[in-house]
Amino acid sequence: MPHPDRCQLIARDNGAGLSRDLPLLADALQRAGCSTQITGLPHRGRFTEWLTRLSLARKRPTFDVNVMLERIRPEFLRAAQRSVLIPNPEYFRSQDKIALPMMDAVWVKTWHAERLFQALGANTRYIGFTSADRFDASILRKQAFFHGPGRSGNKGTQALLALWRKHPEWPMLTVAWRRKRVEIEALPANVTLIRDHLSDADYRRLQNEHRFHICPSQTEGFGHYLVEAMSCRAVVVTLDAEPMNELVTAERGVLVPAQAIGMQDLATCYGFTEAAMEEGIERCLSMDLPTTERMGEAARTWHERNHAGFPQRLLEALRAS
Repeated sequence: MPHPDRCQLIARDNGAGLSRDLPLLADALQRAGCSTQITGLPHRGRFTEWLTRLSLARKRPTFDVNVMLERIRPEFLRAAQRSVLIPNPEYFRSQDKIALPMMDAVWVKTWHAERLFQALGANTRYIGFTSADRFDASILRKQAFFHGPGRSGNKGTQALLALWRKHPEWPMLTVAWRRKRVEIEALPANVTLIRDHLSDADYRRLQNEHRFHICPSQTEGFGHYLVEAMSCRAVVVTLDAEPMNELVTAERGVLVPAQAIGMQDLATCYGFTEAAMEEGIERCLSMDLPTTERMGEAARTWHERNHAGFPQRLLEALRAS
C-alpha cells in the first residue's frame, strides 16, 4: 500500500513547544516524501469552534491524514481520510480521552508515552521526535551552568535557585526564565536571571557558550530544551526518571536520582532532593575537560542520528496507519 502523501498538521500555535513541533514535523514529513499543510490554531472561543465544525462537516476529505498535536480536534475529522494524534501525556485532558476512539492511531514521542497510550487501548506506534540543531562552533565555550526553562513552571527552576543560594562557591548559573507573576527571592552573586524576551541569536549564544545545561524537568512530552542542549555538545544534567532518561543517559549526561511528586494528567511528575542535585553539580565540577568533551560529543552524535532517523520512522508510521 503506498503511503499517504497529503498531511495536515493541526495544533495550537502557542508560541512555545507546539510552535516548535509544527515546523519540525513538517520538515521531517517532507523529507519522507509527503506534502504538508500546517494549520496553526489560535486560542479559540466556542463560537469560533462551532463555525469551524460546521464548515468542515460540509467538506469532502482534502487530506490523506490529519496529524493532530497534543489535543484531539474532532471538528477536523472530515478533512482527511484518517486522523492520528501525537500526544503530550502531561496535557492529555479528559475530553481527549473521551475522543481517543476517533483516532486511527496514536504516534508517540517516547517509549514512556507508548506504555501510557497502549494501556488506554489505542493503536499506538513509537515515532520519537526531533529538535532543532542549535550548535554553533564559533561561540567560545565557558565552564559554567545554564538553565533555560522558557515560560515553563515545571522545570524545577525555583528549587534550583534555592540550591544555588546555599552555594556561593559554585560557578555562575545563568537562568533564562520568562514566566510571569512568579515571586523570586533575592539572588546570590553567582546567579544571573534573565526575564526579558531574548532574540533567537542571543538565546543560541547562551546555549552554546555554557558547557553544562541543568534541565531538571518534572515531566516532558519530548524535551526540546534537553535535546537542543545535546545538539550543542553540552553536558546535560537531568532527572533519572522517564522520559528524561530516555534522552539523556549516563554516557552522554548526568542523571540525578528523582522521586515522584504528583501527577499532571497522564504524566507522573518528579522532583529532586537538594542532596541529590548537589551531588550532580559537584560531579560536573570535578570533571576534567576530556571527560566533558567526550560526553558532549556522545550527546551530539545521538542528536544527529535521532534527527536523521526521524523521517523514516514517520514514513513507517504512515504506512502502518
